[in-house]
This record gives sequence, structure tokens and C-alpha cells, in this order.
Amino acid sequence: MDGYQDIKKGEKAALLSILAYLFLAVVKVIVGLLGHSDALFADGLNNTTDVIASVALLIGLRISRIPPDADHAYGHRRTETISSLVASFIMLLVGLEVIFSSISNLFKGNFAAPNTLTAIVAFFSGIFMFGIYLYNNRLAKKIDSQAVKAAALDNRSDALVSFGAFIGIIFAVLGFPWVDAVTALLVGILIGYTAVKIFFDAAHSLTDGFDVSKLEIIHNLVHDVPEVKEIKDIKARFNGNRIWIDLTVSVDPNLNVIRSHEITEQIEQAIRSKFPTAYTLVHIEPFFEK
Repeated sequence: MDGYQDIKKGEKAALLSILAYLFLAVVKVIVGLLGHSDALFADGLNNTTDVIASVALLIGLRISRIPPDADHAYGHRRTETISSLVASFIMLLVGLEVIFSSISNLFKGNFAAPNTLTAIVAFFSGIFMFGIYLYNNRLAKKIDSQAVKAAALDNRSDALVSFGAFIGIIFAVLGFPWVDAVTALLVGILIGYTAVKIFFDAAHSLTDGFDVSKLEIIHNLVHDVPEVKEIKDIKARFNGNRIWIDLTVSVDPNLNVIRSHEITEQIEQAIRSKFPTAYTLVHIEPFFEK
């Protein structure tokens, strides 16, 4: 069905993130504990929750592929956006845990001296996750998926967290152990910021919010269709990764039904040239000079 191949691609992105996070979580937690680095350990905890969030994303994408049924006439695509919402809550909880733990260590002066291995792990983890981010971000733009975009943003924040942990560990190795704890605090703040951003993007979509700039593009595409005299109303919203558009346009009142229908098809084709997964419902009205 139209658009479902894109969802399958999104599932591959989610699976890739799961495997990457599982590997990094195990390595960072073990090396962070043995190497006495709060920043790397916090980064590893972050990755363990990323596994859960990515699993939620994968489940959401799988459910969104279920075809329409008797009580879901529009399909199940919004579960993709709901999965992003779930992921944001999980990330926020971890971010708060890391923040409170780091503040406690700073006040108590619980500073450890991390070894060089922790810095190496943090640096290469950052490079690895940035590569995953580039892949998922490119895919999110290609299939216009909010869930995959949320996963990509999470990948990017994880890469930045790892690079930040690397810097903190280097300072700690050089004789400033408190910098490692401060870096862990910054890691928690960045996790929380990313969680809040993903939450608002998902909530905006679930409440039928839509990017005004995209609405202007759609308006211009319809306006350029021959014989469209006036665009009286235009609305759009997301249903998963698919755009649903409601249009009311005016045409020459002397046109017959066949020609009017042909105009609606031209409008749909014009919109799909820019938004391939868009579903457009066009209402035709007669145009009269004012």
C-alpha cells in the first residue's frame, strides 16, 4: 500500500538504533564503572534507555503498518507519533536521574579519577553515533517520518553527549576530576532538552498542528493549477508520515462534472509532485466574480 514501504524503511532505522545502543550501553557501563568515569557511566545509562525508546519506536512503526479496519478508517499511522511521545518520556526520566545524581556527586565531592580507556571509548562512541545520526536523519527526510526524525535527533544528542564525556574525562585525567562530574550534569541537561523537543514535536502533530511553511508550498502548488480560480480554504495535518489535506477551491461554474473532476486530479498530482505520500480531498465550488 502507498507509503507502507517507507514505514518498513523506518523499522530498519529503529532496528539499527537498537543494535547500536545495546552495544554502546554494555561497553560504556562496564568501562565507565571499571574506569571510574561518572560521565561515561551516565552516557551508558542514557543508551540503555535509548534501547527502550527505540523498541517503542519499532513497535509503533509495526502497528502503524496495520491496514484500516472497521473502527480505524484512517489506519493506525498515528501510533508512529505516539511512539515518539513515549520515547520522550523515557528520555526525560533518564535525564532527570543523571542530573540529580551529578548534582549530588558535586555537592558531596565524590570525584573519581577516570583512566585513559574511558576517554577512548567516549570519543569513538561519539563518532559511531554521529554516523548513525547521519543515516537516520537522511532517511527521516526521505520518508518524511516524525518518528525516525525523533530517533535521529536522539542519535545526534547521544553523539554530542559522548564527545562531551570525552572532553570531561580528558580534563579529569589531567588533574581536574570535578570536570567529569560537571560533564555528567551537562549530559543530563542535554538528554532532557532533546526529550522536551521530541515531546513538543510529537504533541504538535497529535493535536493536528502543521508547519505553516509547508502549507504555503501546498497553496502555491494548487494556485498554479490551470482553471483554479480561487483557493477558499486549505487545511493539512499529519497522520503518521502521511499528510492529509482538505481543500476547497472555486472553478468556472459552467464546467461540467467530468472537467471539474479532472481539475481535482491535477491538483492531487501537483501536490504529490512535492509531497509523494500526501492524501488530498478536494471540494469544488462555483466561482462568481465579486
